[in-house]
Amino acid sequence: MRHLVSGRKLGRTSSHRRALLCNMATSLFLHKKIHTTEAKAKELRGFAEKLITKAKHALAREKQGLLPTGQTIDIHNRRIVAKDIRKKAALQELFDSIAPVVEQRNGGYTRVIKTGFRHGDGGHTAIIELVDWSAPVDGAISATRRKRKPTAKPATPKVEAQKATVVETAAPIVEEVVAPVEVVEEVVESVEVVDTVETPTEETPASEEEKKEDQA
Repeated sequence: MRHLVSGRKLGRTSSHRRALLCNMATSLFLHKKIHTTEAKAKELRGFAEKLITKAKHALAREKQGLLPTGQTIDIHNRRIVAKDIRKKAALQELFDSIAPVVEQRNGGYTRVIKTGFRHGDGGHTAIIELVDWSAPVDGAISATRRKRKPTAKPATPKVEAQKATVVETAAPIVEEVVAPVEVVEEVVESVEVVDTVETPTEETPASEEEKKEDQA
């Protein structure tokens, strides 16, 4: 039973969970805002704010001159934070840019905004961001609707509208007369070609009387 056991395991081992928070804190310091699950955002909030407090203490010691002789920056606090923030760009951003802005803020450097559910597994999502790098309007949002002010119409001289009767003149309809087209049927006279074939006539034998006449 997990009675009085604080923190979320996030389904990871101790070393994996610490590496996850270190990477998320690095992204938060570089981009000032990240979108993740609600459980991870709430776990990251305390982890990141402790690192920001270390940077604030380092800045205060540098301004008060409480550093060892020969040092111009607080190396001790930078080395402690460097155990978790491995990127030099993120480390420099934290100590040089973020710490001077949040110097007068007593805690509460981050804000978690719920963004609904994630498509697919239905996980709760949220945005964690640095308060001083969020929208310029900070604070509670009023739920009352603002009334729109009536826009003043430009002054135009009043002109009495004269009612004019408009007579619509119908344009004469011009009918296009199409001349009838005579269809001339070409009559092709069919000429019957009769093949005249000379048939040989058979000679009939002459009668006896004709023979006698020929002899006479």
